[in-house]
Amino acid sequence: MKKYLNLFDFSQQVNYRTEILSGLTVALALVPEAIAFALIAGLSPLTGLYAAFVMGLVTSILGGRPGMISGATGAIAVVIVSLVQDHGVEYVFAAVVLAGIIQVGAGLLRLGKFMRLVPHPVIFGFVNGLAIIIFMSQIDQFKTLEGSWLSGMSLYIFIGLVVLTMLVIWGLPKLSKLVPGSLAAILLVFGIVVVFGLDTRTIGDIASIEGGLPPFHLPAVPMVFETLEIIFPYAAIMAGVGLIESLLTLNIIDEITETRGRGNREAVAQGTANILSGLFSGMGGCAMIGQSLINTSNGARARLSGIVAAVMLLVFIMYGSALIEQVPMAALTGLMIMVALGTFEWASLRTFRRMPKSDVLVMVLVTLVTIFLHNLALAVLVGVIIAALVFAWDNAKRIRARKHIDADGIKHYEIYGPLFFGSTALFSEKFDVLNDPDEVIIDFQESRVVDMSAIEALNKITERYLKVGKKVHLKHLSKDCRRLLNNADDIIEINVMEDPTYKVAVDKI
Repeated sequence: MKKYLNLFDFSQQVNYRTEILSGLTVALALVPEAIAFALIAGLSPLTGLYAAFVMGLVTSILGGRPGMISGATGAIAVVIVSLVQDHGVEYVFAAVVLAGIIQVGAGLLRLGKFMRLVPHPVIFGFVNGLAIIIFMSQIDQFKTLEGSWLSGMSLYIFIGLVVLTMLVIWGLPKLSKLVPGSLAAILLVFGIVVVFGLDTRTIGDIASIEGGLPPFHLPAVPMVFETLEIIFPYAAIMAGVGLIESLLTLNIIDEITETRGRGNREAVAQGTANILSGLFSGMGGCAMIGQSLINTSNGARARLSGIVAAVMLLVFIMYGSALIEQVPMAALTGLMIMVALGTFEWASLRTFRRMPKSDVLVMVLVTLVTIFLHNLALAVLVGVIIAALVFAWDNAKRIRARKHIDADGIKHYEIYGPLFFGSTALFSEKFDVLNDPDEVIIDFQESRVVDMSAIEALNKITERYLKVGKKVHLKHLSKDCRRLLNNADDIIEINVMEDPTYKVAVDKI
């Protein structure tokens, strides 16, 4: 009989065994990633491991997406490389704390709702780019520590262990779900290497993970304005990158689990975690799509798995470093390759012919920016801007006007399609001011006056009719539009009988 535990989230049942085993698997997968990202940033391995522990624990308890895993990430590592080189690790800790404060502010201001502005092609491109990055990052595992490619028996052993890991992860869930396939694969490969004494690279060959509790440490930087000038640009970029990657990962896990996370709560949790990470000698981080997918694919759906992963990571650092350092890198390489294959949105390739060309362009461009620049914030920003421009162009061509003259000799222009900055030129061309009768009605029941450019276009039309002594009635304008038309109230008669009401959806923290 299955045992269930409700932990911090009473609306959800939690499978205790699945959460524990999945958390252990994620902890093993976190070790090489945290070490690698710390080394990329020019920091000690423990700086990355402490960040993974603090980020993972805090976001698992406080975050808005149960089952999502946070830790030290490559996106953050890339941002802080130059800060480490130019100013040292103490400035990194200060920048991480400031980034966390910015993220908490974003969450409290409920800015998470702006993730709605990210179109699906951008998410496809982001996910596909990350999948390719995860895959490409594993290629270095096929090289020696000196940078040359493995060859001979070393290469064959490594490839064989990687393939075996992938086969177990793929095939075991089809036979039994008693133990997560990824954990079983790591244990199997570890056992084979130990029993047969195979000579292959292990975690310990990369770096030692031995350490103690994360030490509390106030950043040793001068408390002057010049320090703020140095760290603020890095902190702002880290905050932006971290929020974008975390909220997009949240959306992806939402789709997989068919549940809904809380973006603003996640932003506050990410910020809190970064503040504590900077105070406890960590490099900071954000949500990790690879480890999150490992967790959810194992069946974990609650906070317990993330808590177990973080705690076990600390246990590895303090007590199990000698054992964990013997885990073959081949097992973790095979695991991350399977994560990359599972992350890639293969369905996006099948829909190429059915998707609008503009969506395909956005998706491909975001993928390329993600791959080659490793700047997730820039990739998403570029995708959103291009998608917005394409949307504006398409809608600019959709403004139409049905025209007729009623029994009283009044000409009606029934507008449909949005009136905004992109469609004002076409809108103005619809009217025949000189040949129209003395009274005209412009009906916006099927249209929407969107911005100040649209208001200005209405003002110009009414002025043109006024100059030739003709009267204009604007019908079915929304209340917000009528408030903006105060400067034209002497020549405009507004019908308020059937004005629609518009409401804006809001999120809860």
